[in-house]
Amino acid sequence: MSTENEGTEVPADPTAPSVPATPPVPATPPAVPPAAEQAPRPPQAPVEPAAPVPSAQEAPTQVQPPVPPAPPAQAPAAAPVPAAEPVTAGAPAGAGGWPPAPPAVPAWGEPVPAPSGAPEAPRRRGGGLVAAVLVAALVAGGIGGGIGYWAAQREDRGPESTTVSSGEAPASFKREAGTVAAVAAKALPSVVTIQAKSGDVQGEGGTGTGFVYDQEGHIVTNNHVVASAAEGGTLSATFSDGRTYDAEVVGRAEGYDVAVIKLKQPPKGLKPLPLGDSDRVAVGDATIAIGAPFGLSNTVTTGIISAKNRPVASGDGGGSNSYMSALQTDASINPGNSGGPLLDAAGAVIGINSAIQSTGGGYGQSQAGSIGLGFAIPVNQAKAVAEQLIKTGKPVYPVIGATVNMNEKGEGARIAEQGAGGTESVTPGGPAAEAGLRPGDVITSFGGHAIDSGPTLISEIWTHKPGDEVKVTYERDGKSASTTVVLGKRAGDS
Repeated sequence: MSTENEGTEVPADPTAPSVPATPPVPATPPAVPPAAEQAPRPPQAPVEPAAPVPSAQEAPTQVQPPVPPAPPAQAPAAAPVPAAEPVTAGAPAGAGGWPPAPPAVPAWGEPVPAPSGAPEAPRRRGGGLVAAVLVAALVAGGIGGGIGYWAAQREDRGPESTTVSSGEAPASFKREAGTVAAVAAKALPSVVTIQAKSGDVQGEGGTGTGFVYDQEGHIVTNNHVVASAAEGGTLSATFSDGRTYDAEVVGRAEGYDVAVIKLKQPPKGLKPLPLGDSDRVAVGDATIAIGAPFGLSNTVTTGIISAKNRPVASGDGGGSNSYMSALQTDASINPGNSGGPLLDAAGAVIGINSAIQSTGGGYGQSQAGSIGLGFAIPVNQAKAVAEQLIKTGKPVYPVIGATVNMNEKGEGARIAEQGAGGTESVTPGGPAAEAGLRPGDVITSFGGHAIDSGPTLISEIWTHKPGDEVKVTYERDGKSASTTVVLGKRAGDS
């Protein structure tokens, strides 16, 4: 049933009879249904006395003005209503005589009179809107009060920290393989700091670095690190965990600047560093250097391979020189790094740190700090030398059997006119003589590598082994020629 006309008088149907066609029923006072007691309907506007009503097509619906509710007063008991008598058809209801007028019944749509003593029903629409607004205000006030209380409590406690303590760090945290930290963590236990002291009264010596070569306790390092202790001096090697062991020299190669020492009482569980392939190193490859620069043990620096096949002649301060076709790196290398490993990104040894370029123009480890030009002996060469020293205690060098000028530079390596002490510069029956080389010839290429000086030629010769056949290009009387030299050998540093 639609409620659009609630509270509005509805016109009577003109075709309906004025009285019911059924027999009259005794009228009783209208009782309020239980539903009305539980949910009283709001008071509605009173209806004006009935007047002639036009037809439904002519009379529009009229909205009645609201009437203020009656004051809540105790109503007197209603007078008893006499029982209704039968109504004769055609007699107007309520006219004098019989039947008596029935009790007043509210027209359809009018409010039911409130029972005596019943509380006034609230207005349906206006009261609901006010209640909704009050509820919203209470909810908003409660939320606002809660937020204010929370903010006040935070102010009292001060700002809360979001810092994660170290104890909350994941216990399983691991650095990825190939990172500098992972490579260093794996390599450091196999790197030692070497203390060398001479056997004389002054006890001169120095600090260098070495790395574990095998499980028998052999340590590979530079010759110039242990040279002062080679004759009656003392050596010790300290690991990254602080353990120190006495050591002794097994063999030295001055020309290669390589030496092997051995721990006198090596501990169990030594882990040799893996050896890489220096022939496969490329310019731009990452490098990691480990050593004790200026005595600062277990120092790790990083860089790249900045050049290959650099001819380097370095001195150890004792008047002897070593020659190498070195790997150049910009990893920071300083005095004390000598003998330490130069690693690739996988942690394999690709070289032995041996020399630095100083601002004074010389090579060596007694100069000022690093300027980004460090040099390492290629590990392929160092490995061959180390194996020879462990086996015999003496180095073996490949030779061509000719003396070359060590001072000229720029045009090649010139074979001297005369050797040391007035000897012949080309050894009779030696490799150079057999290849047809003569005094005065200028060697410009050796094994496909350009030669610009005597030291460069020697460093290239020492990358080979005795018995190797090497192509040589030379100039004689302004003409270029080529030949093949079969390298000879020389044992020891005498």
